[in-house]
Amino acid sequence: MTTFVDRVELHVAAGNGGHGCASVHREKFKPLGGPDGGNGGRGGDVVLVVDQSITTLLDYHHSPHRKATNGKPGEGGNRSGKDGQDLVLPVPDGTVVLDKQGNVLADLVGQGTTYVAAQGGRGGLGNAALASARRKAPGFALLGEPGDLGDIVLELKTVADVALVGYPSAGKSSLISVLSAAKPKIADYPFTTLVPNLGVVTAGSTVYTIADVPGLIPGASQGKGLGLEFLRHVERCSVLVHVLDTATLESDRDPVSDLDVIEEELKLYGGGLEKRPRLVVLNKVDIPDGKDLADMIRPELEERGYQVYEVSAVARTGLKELSFALAEIVAKARARKPKQEATRIVIRPKAVDDAGFTVTYDEAEDLYRVRGEKPERWVRQTDFNNDEAVGYLADRLNRLGVEDALVKAGAKAGDGVAIGPDENAVVFDWEPTMMAGAEMLGRRGEDHRMEAPRPAAQRRKDKEAQRGDSAQQEFDEFRPF
Repeated sequence: MTTFVDRVELHVAAGNGGHGCASVHREKFKPLGGPDGGNGGRGGDVVLVVDQSITTLLDYHHSPHRKATNGKPGEGGNRSGKDGQDLVLPVPDGTVVLDKQGNVLADLVGQGTTYVAAQGGRGGLGNAALASARRKAPGFALLGEPGDLGDIVLELKTVADVALVGYPSAGKSSLISVLSAAKPKIADYPFTTLVPNLGVVTAGSTVYTIADVPGLIPGASQGKGLGLEFLRHVERCSVLVHVLDTATLESDRDPVSDLDVIEEELKLYGGGLEKRPRLVVLNKVDIPDGKDLADMIRPELEERGYQVYEVSAVARTGLKELSFALAEIVAKARARKPKQEATRIVIRPKAVDDAGFTVTYDEAEDLYRVRGEKPERWVRQTDFNNDEAVGYLADRLNRLGVEDALVKAGAKAGDGVAIGPDENAVVFDWEPTMMAGAEMLGRRGEDHRMEAPRPAAQRRKDKEAQRGDSAQQEFDEFRPF
């Protein structure tokens, strides 16, 4: 049974926004008391949060589909719908969020670090919020927006200061077990370690974490063995430790060639691993043959510029010197890291000629495409079964300048216009309004029953004028020629 998972594909869906409500307040002697439809609630977000008590992505391996709750629709009486609840997903420290193409979206390091993987949809406005001095009783409301939907990839990169690398059965697990309180599985056959093991080491005033990376063999960077699966776990480490087996029983191997092979794999993998500080540990010197071989190859390794330490995890010799040497390198690496600066907010104002949308002609489909945040959002919020809502959309697009842009692009009455993404666009035949014809005919969405009554004196004058016009009309009809 799988107990450690460091890479999963997660299908996330944020909650949809609730629809706005179209309602009119009614009571005795006041059948048209004005619009009182409430707004819809916001859809819940899907949020990733670093939790250092989590060490694996196993939970998401078994349940890769995660969805936040939807917002509730608005109600009459100016009652807004309840917001959807955010879905908080705990992830291990060091989780990298990528899209399907492998682009890094977020690098989550540090307890409590958050990332919104999918944003909930906005709630639709009710007709009470859409009412204005000229549109007193809208007979429609806006629909809630759908929440974000997509696939992301989570990769775990272990957050450790020191990485132990080497061939299988070189003694990495034994070494980490005696340097720290970690208790990894240890056996005398290759590929005993199937997951990275972490331990905490204290050397004087320095406390650092150490991890062993299993499965490095020739071709690991191309996917052989287990190396490709776990090489990403050494990317964050400050120092690499080559653990060389000086008592190997394989006749075709020796510690120096093992070192060269691992160095080549680190170089092929990339990620700057070839530039990390490193030292060499000659392990199993408690065995006579191992000690003799260590004495033979140590001068050659020191000529290459490596710090060399002879240790025995079984006899526990040379461990103190090694732990303090690692602590010194880790302390220097931490000192070189720039101090974290205060968060800066960068404000990038829009260009003065940015209309907020674009109009292009698609020759293949023989139509004009309108793309932009506002037009696309307005289309998603429109109930196309309500003529008044469609008229309101047309007014908004006209005020934004979409019709003028279509005219400049060469569009004519009857041409096809698509608003939205190519795969999910709203397509209609364009009928331009003449000189903002919506204003000439009275604004769509108005209810004249809600207009304030005219003063009594003005009503009397209108009636007298109307009677005078009627008398003049009768005289004209019956006067002799």
